[in-house]
Amino acid sequence: MQSISTRSIHFKLRQSLFFLLFVCNLIAQEKEEKNNVFVDKNGVMRWENNKSEVHGFGVNYTMPFAHAYRQAKKMDIDPKKAIDQEVYHFWRLGFDLYRVHVWDTQISDVKGNLLENEHLDTFDYLLYKLKEYNINYVITPIAFWGDGWPESDTETPGFSNTYGKDQCLVNEDAIKAQENYLYQFLIHQNPYTKLSYKDDPSVIAFEVSNEPHHRGTPEEVQAFVRRMVQSIRKTGTKKPIFYNMSHAIQYTEEYLAAGIQGGTFQWYPTGLGYQRELSGNLLPNVNEYDIPFEKKMKAKNAAKLVYEFDAADVDKSYIYPAMARSFRTAGIQIATHFAYDPTFLAPYNTEYNTHYMNLAYAPQKALGLKISSEVFRQIPLYQTFEKYPQNLNFYDFHIDYESDLAEYNTDTKFFYTNHTQTLPKNQQKLREIAGFGNSRIIQYKGAGAYFLDKLGDGTWRLEVMPDALRVRDPFGKNSPEKIVTVIQWNENDMTIHLNNLGNTFSIKGLNEGNNYEANTSNGQFKITPGTYLLSKEISTNNGKISNQFKSSELNTFFAPKANLDQNWLKNITQKIAIENTSFKIKTQFISPASPKKIEVMGYLNNQYMTFTMQKTGTFDYEVEIPSNTLFHGYFRYHIIVQENEKDFYTYPAEKKGRPYDWDFYDKSTYEIEIIPPSFPIELFNAKEDATLLVAPWRNTFKLVPSPIGTSAYQINLEELFVKDPENTEAKPLYDYSFKHYIVDEIQALEAALPTKTKLVFYGKSLNNKPCKLQIALVMNDGHAYGKVIEIDPLTKDYGLNLSDLKPVRTVTLPRPYPTFLPYYLDHQLTSPFDLTKVESVQFSIGPEIPKDALNQKHGIEIVSLRLE
Repeated sequence: MQSISTRSIHFKLRQSLFFLLFVCNLIAQEKEEKNNVFVDKNGVMRWENNKSEVHGFGVNYTMPFAHAYRQAKKMDIDPKKAIDQEVYHFWRLGFDLYRVHVWDTQISDVKGNLLENEHLDTFDYLLYKLKEYNINYVITPIAFWGDGWPESDTETPGFSNTYGKDQCLVNEDAIKAQENYLYQFLIHQNPYTKLSYKDDPSVIAFEVSNEPHHRGTPEEVQAFVRRMVQSIRKTGTKKPIFYNMSHAIQYTEEYLAAGIQGGTFQWYPTGLGYQRELSGNLLPNVNEYDIPFEKKMKAKNAAKLVYEFDAADVDKSYIYPAMARSFRTAGIQIATHFAYDPTFLAPYNTEYNTHYMNLAYAPQKALGLKISSEVFRQIPLYQTFEKYPQNLNFYDFHIDYESDLAEYNTDTKFFYTNHTQTLPKNQQKLREIAGFGNSRIIQYKGAGAYFLDKLGDGTWRLEVMPDALRVRDPFGKNSPEKIVTVIQWNENDMTIHLNNLGNTFSIKGLNEGNNYEANTSNGQFKITPGTYLLSKEISTNNGKISNQFKSSELNTFFAPKANLDQNWLKNITQKIAIENTSFKIKTQFISPASPKKIEVMGYLNNQYMTFTMQKTGTFDYEVEIPSNTLFHGYFRYHIIVQENEKDFYTYPAEKKGRPYDWDFYDKSTYEIEIIPPSFPIELFNAKEDATLLVAPWRNTFKLVPSPIGTSAYQINLEELFVKDPENTEAKPLYDYSFKHYIVDEIQALEAALPTKTKLVFYGKSLNNKPCKLQIALVMNDGHAYGKVIEIDPLTKDYGLNLSDLKPVRTVTLPRPYPTFLPYYLDHQLTSPFDLTKVESVQFSIGPEIPKDALNQKHGIEIVSLRLE
C-alpha cells in the first residue's frame, strides 16, 4: 500500500506531465495554425506565418486507388515501396504539391461512413511520404467515379457507386451521405503523421468534389454547395475550400455565394480524344488561359487553382512551361499535371492512355514539368507577356518548338529538355543542373535524364537515369500485353566540363550495389545508371562524406529494371518522294545488343540495289538513297539486320533469314511512292485520312463509299452552333472547323512545292444546296492563309489559287477544354505565306454564310484535297 506522501508525489508528477503535454500541444497547434493558408481580400492564398503568396506545382498520382492499386497487387508490387520511389522522383523534379481526387467509392459505404481499409491506409502512407519531402497537397475528397477505368467498374461499397454522379447532386439521401462522408474524412487521423486531414499543415486546401456537372436551378446548386461547405466547416478546419468552376460556369455566382474561398479549373489545350500522337506546333493552343468570369471571381475575392492539366496526346517537352506561364498570367497559384504514371505501369501506359508522364519512361516531358515548377516560383501572379510568338523568351525561360526544347537558365540553375547550345548564365555560381542530351557543359549519348547537384567546392553529385526508348505510340489502345516504352541500362559516354570541377576528377558510385570507381583527366568517362560522387580532388573519395542530401540521402536512387528483351525496329522513313531527288531511309533499331550490320535491300522498276545503313546515334541508323537511282515508280525495300556472323532478321516481316533465302516465304516490303515534281500532291484522302482528322465530334459524320471507287467523308451539320451545357450563357459562335496535319507530306515533297499554284478540293455539298467552305493552310507559327469557296451538290473539282489566299483566323484545334477558352488564336503574327512552312489544313464552315442562313443545315462531302 502506497503512503500518502508517495501518492502526493505521483499526483504532482502527473499534474506536471499533463501541464507539459498541454503546453506542447498548444505550441504544436500554434505552429500548425501559423502554417495554415488563408485567402486575402484580393483573392490570393497566403501563408499565415509570413503572409507570403502560396504557390505550388506538381502532379496527380493515383497509386492508392482504382486501376493503379489493382495492377500493383496483380504484379506483386508493394504499393508503399512504389510510393517511396515515386515520391523521391517527385522531389527530384522539383514538385512541391500533390493533388488527387480520392476514390470515395472505395473508402465509404452507402451512408457516407468512412471505411478504414487498405486504400485509405495506402493514401495515408502516401501523404506521410510527401510530407517527408516537404511536398504539400490539395485533397479532393469526392471523385464520383467508379473504380474501373480503363477496366470495368467493380462492385464498391460507396455512395457514388449506389447513386452515380447525377443523383449525388440532387438526391437527398445521397447528399446526406456526402455530408457525413466529408465530416468523417476530414476528422480522420492519419496513423503515419498522427494528424487529421483538417489539421495537417501540409494540406493547403480542400476541393469539395471532382467535376460535379450541375444541371439544376441556380438556387438548388447554391444550396447543394453550401451544405458541402458547412459539412467541412463543421470539423473546425479553417483551410480554404474550393469548388469546381469550369464544368458549369453559368453557376459561378451561386458557387461564390455558397461560402467557398476559390474556384478550381483544368486545362486540356489539345483535347482528350485523338488516341494517337499529335504533331505540329501546339504553342498557339497554350497562348493564354482566359477566364471569362474573372471579374465575378475578383468581386468575391476568390482564389484560383488548376487541379488537372496536360497537353494530351503530345509526346513533346516544349509545351509545359508555356502552359505554366499562361497559368500565372491568369492568376493561378497552384497547378497539378494529370497524371503521373506509376513506374510499374509506365511501360504500358494503361492507366490514362491519352496522358503519359514518368521520369524514367518520359524523361524529356518530366523535365518540362521540372522547368514548369520553376515558372510557378519565379513568375509573379498576373504577370502579363506579349502575345505569341513574342512570348517564347520570358524571365529566365526559353521555349523552342522546332527543337522540342524548354530551358531554365539562372545564376544557380540550368535545366534543359533536349540538346542545346545555350551557355549557362553563370558557371561560377551554378549549383544545380538537370538535362537530357547534350549542352555546352555536358555531352551525353544516353536517352535518359541526368541531374548534377553541387555539394561543395569541387564536389558534385551525379544521378543518371537509364535509357528510355519509345517503341510504340503511347496514346493508342493500350494493354498490359502491349509495351510502348522500353528501358535499357546501357553504358554511355559522358563528358562534363564544369569550371568548379575541372577536367581532372574522380567518379565513385554511391547507390546500393554500385561499386564503380574511375578517374578522368579530360572530363570524359563512361557511365551507367546510378548516383555518383564527382570530386575534383581525387583523394577526397578516401574520406568520409555525409550521406545527407537535401531532403533525401546521397545514395538514393530508384529506376526500373531493364525490360528490353527483344529487338524492336521502328522505320521512320517518309512514304513519298520526288524522282531524281535523294532521300534518307531512317530507322531506330532498339535491341539488347548492337547489331553487326543493317542493310537496305530495295528494288525499283526491276532494278535491285543494296545500301548499308550508318549508325547516327545509340539506336539510330540511316542511309541516303542517291538521286540517280530514283525514277517514277514504287521503291520497295526490306531492312535486313545482321545480328552476328550467321543470324539475320528481315523487316517488315520480322522473321529470321533474308529475302533471297530459298525458304523465306514472307515477301512483305516497305514502300515509297516516287513521283515526278509535276504530279499533284495529295494532302487528304478520305479513305486513308478520315480517322486522322482533328474534328469536334458530331454524330452525323460518316465515311461512305464513293461512286468513283474510293471513299468520301460526309460532314453534315444539323446546327452550326450547339449550346454548351457547361457554358449555357456563351455568345453563339456559328462556326464548325476541323483540321488535318499535312506536315509530313510538305516536308517529304518540298522539292516539288515551287511548281504548285493551287489547291483543289474534290467533293460536293450535302442537303441539296450549296455550302460555303473556307480552306486555309496553317503554317508552323500558327498563321493561317485561306479563302472561302462555294461547294455545289455536284461532285467535282473546286480550285483555289494559292495567290488568292489571305490571312484568316486560326481556330485553336484540337478544341481545348474547358470549353470557355478562346476559339480563335489571338496573335501578333505578320509572317508572309510560305508553302514550305505549312503544317496543317484548316476547313471551316461558317465564314461568309449569310446571317439568315446560319441556323440552317450545312454539310460537305470531301473525297480529297490536293496541291497542283
